Amino acid sequence: MLTLYHHPFSPSSRFVRLILGEYGANYEMHTINPWERRREFLMLNPAGTVPVLIENGGTPVCGPYAIMEYLDETRGYAMGDRRLMPDHPELRAETRRLVEWGLRKFDDEVAGHFVRERIYKQDMPRSVGGGEPDSAILRVARANIHHHMRYFGYLAASRKWLGGDRLSFADFALAAELSCADYLGEVPWDTEENVKAWYARVKSRPSFRPLLSEKMLGMPPSMTYADLDF
Repeated sequence: MLTLYHHPFSPSSRFVRLILGEYGANYEMHTINPWERRREFLMLNPAGTVPVLIENGGTPVCGPYAIMEYLDETRGYAMGDRRLMPDHPELRAETRRLVEWGLRKFDDEVAGHFVRERIYKQDMPRSVGGGEPDSAILRVARANIHHHMRYFGYLAASRKWLGGDRLSFADFALAAELSCADYLGEVPWDTEENVKAWYARVKSRPSFRPLLSEKMLGMPPSMTYADLDF
C-alpha cells in the first residue's frame, strides 16, 4: 500500500498525484502543512517538505524527483507504451530537464510565489510568515510567467507533447504547476494558444479529475480551472 504525504496545493505534490493516477496506483493521502514542522513528519523527512511517499511501511521516498524515479523503476516497465519515462537515453535526459524546469525553475520564478502568497499565507501564522500577500512578489511572478509561456508555447508547437512524441513526466510536471496558478486565475491563456491546447489535452485525462474537484475554503477557483473546453 502506498501512502502519500502532501499538500493539496503543493505543485510538486500534485505532480506525484498525477503520475500515481497515470500508473493506476492505489494510495492513501495525508495532508501536511509544511510550515508546521511537526515532529512526526520530520521523522519521515527531516527537510520538512512535501511530497513524501511510503510503500508498505518502507523507507520514505522524499521529494518529487526521487518519487518520479521510484515509480518509474517499480512500475514504469509494466506500463508498456504508457510508460512516462522514454526508453532512449537522450529522450530520458530531455524529460528530466523539463521536469526540472517545471518543478524548480517555473516554481521558483512563478507558481511557487502564487501558491505561497495567495494560498499558504492564509493558513500560516504570522510568526512563520503568514499574513497578507506581498504585492511586489506577485508583480514579479506575473511578469515572469510570460517568459515561460513563450517557451512552453514553442515546445507545444514543435512537438506532439512537451518532451517529444509521447506523453511523459515532463507534461505532468508543468501541468501540475500550471494547475495551481490556474486555480488562482493567474495564467494568461490568451497569450499562448499552443500552451492552452496542450494543457486542455492533459487536464482532460482521468488522472486530473481529483485535482479539478478540489477547492480551497473561501477561495473558489477561476472560471477556467475545471472547464475542459476553456
